[in-house]
Amino acid sequence: MKSPIRDGEFAQCEECRYRNGWEAWSSMNGHILLIEDEQAVCWALERAFRAEGWTVSVAASAEEGLQAAAARQPDAVILDVRLPGMSGLEALTHLRETTHDAPIIVATAHGNLDVVVQALGGGAFDYLAKPFDLQRAIETVSRAVRERRQRSHSPKEDPAAMTEESDMVGRSPAMQEVFKRIALAAPSNVCVLITGESGTGKEIVARAIHRYSTRRDRPFLPVHIAALNPNLVESELFGHVRGAFTGAAVARPGLFALADGGTVFLDELADISLQVQVKLLRVLEHGEALPVGSSQPQHFDLRILAATHQDLRRAVAEGRFREDLLYRLSVFQIHLPPLRERPEDVGPLAEHFLRRSAPQFLPLPTETLTFLRSLPWFGNVRELRNALEYAVIMARRPPLLPMHFPTASGSAPSAFSDPIPPAVRRWLSERLRSLEGKSPANLHAELTAAVEKVLLEDVLQRVHGNRWEAARWLGLNRATVRKKLGQYGLSDTGQISPDLDPDD
Repeated sequence: MKSPIRDGEFAQCEECRYRNGWEAWSSMNGHILLIEDEQAVCWALERAFRAEGWTVSVAASAEEGLQAAAARQPDAVILDVRLPGMSGLEALTHLRETTHDAPIIVATAHGNLDVVVQALGGGAFDYLAKPFDLQRAIETVSRAVRERRQRSHSPKEDPAAMTEESDMVGRSPAMQEVFKRIALAAPSNVCVLITGESGTGKEIVARAIHRYSTRRDRPFLPVHIAALNPNLVESELFGHVRGAFTGAAVARPGLFALADGGTVFLDELADISLQVQVKLLRVLEHGEALPVGSSQPQHFDLRILAATHQDLRRAVAEGRFREDLLYRLSVFQIHLPPLRERPEDVGPLAEHFLRRSAPQFLPLPTETLTFLRSLPWFGNVRELRNALEYAVIMARRPPLLPMHFPTASGSAPSAFSDPIPPAVRRWLSERLRSLEGKSPANLHAELTAAVEKVLLEDVLQRVHGNRWEAARWLGLNRATVRKKLGQYGLSDTGQISPDLDPDD
């Protein structure tokens, strides 16, 4: 953990203690109750908070913490989840009662979505995943105390305990932030826009929001816009009356009517036509829409969750998406980071999938975990799951080794089909726009040069500058790799390690 103590800070502390006495200075901010059984963490937190002007009480268990809170009312509590005896989550309600709703910041090294939801749903002010930065802990506590002092009382309802196993797995700070945002969004009724690359699990996030919401006993209806008949999207969503169009022999309720009282998840949001966007906006603003062919509006009680892997701001600029609808759908946003940006989640995800489908292959060998973490996973979590299913078939019996995976055997999953074509189309659109009506020339060479240089740079970085290994990854001979490195001026970047190249 990083220390938040700045240069000269202890000198200021000494001067304060000398002039006014330690207790007077250390109570400038307030009193913190720290409930934590790890001595190293206690020592670091206590020292950091005292340096910032807080008084601190320390308890090694929830039971001791409740006694300390009764003896001296804290302005804020930092509460570990895993404690001897009563757990932190079990102690939450008792602590809120004993401290008269002092803000409680939950901290744990074993964060998952259920823990975050139970903590925030149980009344915790915020959530910190270990190891955390000390400065962030201080800022969180300061913000909690400041907000509490600005309002006299703000009680929160305790939702029913939710124990359904979550499909979301992740230990990385990025996924911990996703868990926190799901927990914050779930109890409300606002629209949530979920963004991220294909395969990152946007529908799983939507299902989690619904599962932890007050609508969890009502329908959850996922609607993949691109899968609907383009000519009948409006009818599919909002329904139609008899005779509304050729073939409409009977009236039919739309998907929105079937999900009344529940949650609708609109996947691939950018594919909605402008005509349907107008009706969707009316559903969001007034809770009603006209079935096709009807003059009487139908009322809906729905929560709308939406997802896209496209840039909706660009779609608005290009006139393909309504700006007012974007504002209504993105009241709260959750972004799912690609798997290649959080390699520490690859191992837990792999174990999660194998535990469900092939537990006999657990635990995974260290070399396999290292191999899996080294791959770019352009298809994200979906590609990882497919690769594991393939490897299980190839291995037939434990252990599961790198040679069993499709990327190692030369038949890699076609993960490039999702993100690459839209990126090429965007590049072409921007390039043509920049030419301002002039006839394009040699677009193929331009695109190849742009993509090839990035590919070479990234592969070299991942293999630590080893040209021989880079050639193997790229499927090229080493002479070609050397030639291309010189062509793009990469030989002098400091990325190349000749000592690792058997040819040099």
